[in-house]
Amino acid sequence: MRLLIAGGSSFVGRAITWSALQAGHDVTVINRGVTPVDFPDSVTRLVGDRHGDLSALDGLSFDATIDTIAYRPSEVRALAAALGGRGGHHVQISSISAYEEPAAAGATEATATTYPDGSVDENAEITGETYGPLKAACEYEAARQFGDALSIVRPTYVIGSHDKTLRFPYWVARIARGGRVAVPTPRSVPLQWIDARDLGDFTVSVAQRQLTGAWHTASAPFAFGDVLSDIVRVVNPSAELVDVDAAAVPEEKFPLWAGPEGSPILEMDSSAALAQGLVVRDLADSIRDTGAWVQTQPWAAHWLSESDEAALLA
Repeated sequence: MRLLIAGGSSFVGRAITWSALQAGHDVTVINRGVTPVDFPDSVTRLVGDRHGDLSALDGLSFDATIDTIAYRPSEVRALAAALGGRGGHHVQISSISAYEEPAAAGATEATATTYPDGSVDENAEITGETYGPLKAACEYEAARQFGDALSIVRPTYVIGSHDKTLRFPYWVARIARGGRVAVPTPRSVPLQWIDARDLGDFTVSVAQRQLTGAWHTASAPFAFGDVLSDIVRVVNPSAELVDVDAAAVPEEKFPLWAGPEGSPILEMDSSAALAQGLVVRDLADSIRDTGAWVQTQPWAAHWLSESDEAALLA
């Protein structure tokens, strides 16, 4: 299959590209050419910017296109215009965040409601409040541009190596460092994830089979504290998880924790994707993969510092 991946170099896009290669497809990626990649020479690399020049796609055609990185409807339109109907089946990588908050846990693709079309200015600054409505807006635009030849993949938190969000890597790096680890309470709030490699394999399979529809890609829900306990078990059994009052620090210092009330958006039903072949690997595999990568990275400036954590634990 001749496959075009828009993005294709950073984290989710990188994982999808590797999945496509391992499945034996003829892979072309188009991006700005800024992020270093570790792909073999068999990958055709095109340089283009959907905010500027996508002429590298002129005259090219593909059996399927996977758009890994659209944040605004204008970006979906730009890619569609550049392809001019030559992109084949289209897969839009969206997000669980495209949904309005579900009323209860266990929402399916049929029962959860995406933000209404037009509920946000498509030129709005991308923030925690606008990200979800903009992702939904991209889905609506993709439906207008690609019609029935469309698949939508909605991942939850994506984890694994090369994770530029540095959310899951924080906990792996912090627990690997050992000692007393500050943990927000309650630990019982839900958390779901998907390994980037599993997301990649499922997305490529959807493109290859030209499946139409939308799918949640997420693990079963787990308690946040149980996930941290698994990290302790895998990377540093001597680390001690210590409950602290999360109100004492900004919430972003405790990534992946859904706040004291939790959120049904992290208890979604993925049975439709599982029925179509989604595989969710054991969390320990993702922890080891993340740990091997994060030990090569510096401590991120926005992570909780040793001194701030010590004050919380005092």
